Amino acid sequence: MFHGSYTAEGTKGLLKDGGSKRREVVRKMFEKAGGKLHELYYAFGDDDVYVIAEVPDSLSALAISLTINATGAVQLKTTALVTPEDVDAAAKKSVAYKAPGA
Repeated sequence: MFHGSYTAEGTKGLLKDGGSKRREVVRKMFEKAGGKLHELYYAFGDDDVYVIAEVPDSLSALAISLTINATGAVQLKTTALVTPEDVDAAAKKSVAYKAPGA
């Protein structure tokens, strides 16, 4: 999941282009990176936009994040989402860890 806040310049661009046009740009970007856009939502609050998308790997996600942040129009953050099945698999892995003071 990608979520971000528009800067003043990014907001001006959004007002000019509109939300649907930006969604198409984002869809094409993910497809070109080998991924797929599932949903794009605009919001008001801490973040202005939320994107749920698939990418082939973490390097692709990083490339997308770096490219978007470099424009200065959006401050983008990335949150890796995991399925319940991934949690099940992770819970079965053994990890050697000792809590502080234990």
